[in-house]
Amino acid sequence: MKTILRVFSYLRRYPVMAAAQLFCAITGTLMVVVFPAVTREVLDVVVPKAQWERLTPLILMALGAYFAQHLFNSLRIMLNNTFEQKVIYDLRSDLYQRLQTLPLRWFDNRPTGDIMTTVGEDIPSVERVLIDGIEQGLVAVIQIAVVGAFMFQADVTLAMWALVPIPFLAAGAMAYTRTSKDRHRAVRRASSGMNSLLHDNVAGMRQIKAYAMEKEELSRFNGASETLKQASLHVMRIWAMYRPGMHFLTSFGMVLVLWVGAKGLMEGRIEKGDLAAFLLLLKFFYDPIEQLHQLNQIIQGGRAAGERVFDILDTEPETDTTEGRKLTEIKGHVKYEDVGFSYGGKIPTVHGIRLEAQPGQTIALVGPTGAGKSTLINLLTRFYEYDEGVITIDGAPVHELNKAWLRSSIGYVTQESFLFNGTVRENLVIGRRNATDEELWQVLESANADAFVRRLDKGLDTRVGERGVKLSVGEKQRISIARALLRNPPILLLDEATASVDTETERQIQTALDRLMENRTSFVIAHRLSTVRHADRIYVLERGQIIEQGTHDELVSQGGLYARLCRTSLIEA
Repeated sequence: MKTILRVFSYLRRYPVMAAAQLFCAITGTLMVVVFPAVTREVLDVVVPKAQWERLTPLILMALGAYFAQHLFNSLRIMLNNTFEQKVIYDLRSDLYQRLQTLPLRWFDNRPTGDIMTTVGEDIPSVERVLIDGIEQGLVAVIQIAVVGAFMFQADVTLAMWALVPIPFLAAGAMAYTRTSKDRHRAVRRASSGMNSLLHDNVAGMRQIKAYAMEKEELSRFNGASETLKQASLHVMRIWAMYRPGMHFLTSFGMVLVLWVGAKGLMEGRIEKGDLAAFLLLLKFFYDPIEQLHQLNQIIQGGRAAGERVFDILDTEPETDTTEGRKLTEIKGHVKYEDVGFSYGGKIPTVHGIRLEAQPGQTIALVGPTGAGKSTLINLLTRFYEYDEGVITIDGAPVHELNKAWLRSSIGYVTQESFLFNGTVRENLVIGRRNATDEELWQVLESANADAFVRRLDKGLDTRVGERGVKLSVGEKQRISIARALLRNPPILLLDEATASVDTETERQIQTALDRLMENRTSFVIAHRLSTVRHADRIYVLERGQIIEQGTHDELVSQGGLYARLCRTSLIEA
C-alpha cells in the first residue's frame, strides 16, 4: 500500500486538474440515478394514471441526463489523460535524474537490461495504476456511494439484502491482495531477466555469430522466456478463479434482491415501478464493484513495478557533484599518498599507493591485467571514492573538490571509445558545447581525423551509429582524442588508448596523443612499449601495489617485472 500511496503522491503537484477531474467525476456519477428515477415515475404514475403528457418531458430528462453524464465523462477522461501523462513524465524524469546521480558501484552490480526494463516496462505499469486508479477507481467509489444512498432512500429492506454479498466480496479481495504480491514480483523479475539477456545478446551479436552460438543462445533465451511465461500464467490462473467468483457473488446479490422484491410485490409492500427502478440502481451499484476487482489486479501489478521504480529512487546518490570547492587554476601537480581502495570485497584492489606527477609530466602505469591501473584513474576522477590515504591536485584533496568541476578539468580517452548514436559534430561538442566548426576541424586535424571525416557522406553531420558502429576502432579513437583536445584539459587520462589497432593506425593515434599530451599532466595506461617508453616516470603495479618505478631504461636495467613484461611482449615493442 505504501508503494501505491507514493505513486499517488505525485498527483499533489497538479491540484487544479485534480479538483476539475473530481468535479466531473461526481457530476457525471450523479446523472446515473436519473434513469432509474424516470423509469419508476413512468411505470408507477404515467402508465397507470394515463398521464401521457408527462412521458415526453421525462424521456427528454433521461436523455439529457445521459448526455450530461457522457459529456462530463469525456471531459474527465481528457483531464485524466493529460493529468496522467504529466505525472508519468515527472516520474520518468525523476527516475532518470536519479540514475545520473548514482555512483558507478551501483551500475557495476545492476544489469543494463534490468534498468531498461524498469524504465521501459515498470513505469508504464505504474502508469496504468494512475490511469485506472483515477479514472476507474475514483468514479467507481463515487458511484457506489451515490447509488447506495439512493438505494436506501428507495427501499431500506431491499438495500440491506443487496449488501449481503459485500462482506464476502471484501474477504475475497483481501485474500487475493494478500497473496498476489509474490506472484506479480515473480513476473517482474522474470521479465527483467529475459530483457537483460536480450540486451546482452543484441550487444554481443557479432560474438554470437563468430562463435556459432546461435543454438545455445536461443536455448538460453527460450529458458528465460519460459520462466516469464510460467510466472505470467500463474497470475492468470489465480485471476481466472478470482474474478468469476467475485462476479458470481454480485449475481447472487441481484437474484437475492429479485426474490425478496417479488415477495414484496405479492404482499403488496412494493410497487412494480419501485422494484424495476431498484433493480436498475442495483446494476449501477454492482458494476463499479466489478470494476474495483479489475482495478485490484492492475494495482497489484503496478505495486510490484512501483517497488522496482522506487527502489532506484530511494538508492543513495553519490555526493552532490555541485558541492565542493573549485581551484582558480590547475597546474597539474597530482599526488597519491598511501591510497587504498576495494570494490567491496575483503581483499583491497589497491593499497599503499604512493606516486607523484609534477605539472606537465607524463606518468605511465604498467602491469598485468587486474593489477589496479584503471582503478587509480577512476579514483582520481572520483568515479569511486578511495577508502584510505589521500589524492591531491595542487595540494587540494580531491574529495574536497567539486565533482562536476573536477571532471570537466580532466580529459579521458579510454580503450573502448564510446560514441553516442548521433553525428560526428554532436559527439565532438560534448568536449565544449559552444565550439565553432573551425575549432572542430582544428582538433580533428590535430587528432589525425580530419581526412577520414571529410570523406564521410555528410562530413561533420554524418551519423556514426549506435556506439559508433559505422566507424572503425581507430577512427572512433581519433574522434575521442579530438573531443579531449576540444576540452583542452590540464590533466589527461589515457586508458590503453592504442590497444586493439593495427600498427599504422597506432602510429596515427600516437601522433595525435603526443600533441594531446603537450604541456599537460598525463597518466597513461598502456601495453605497448611505444606508448610508455618516453614517459617521465613509469610505475609498475602488481596485485594492487607499486613494486617498481623509474624511467624505461632504469626499469629495464633492474631486470624486474617491467623487464620481464617487455621480454614476454606483455608490453609490445
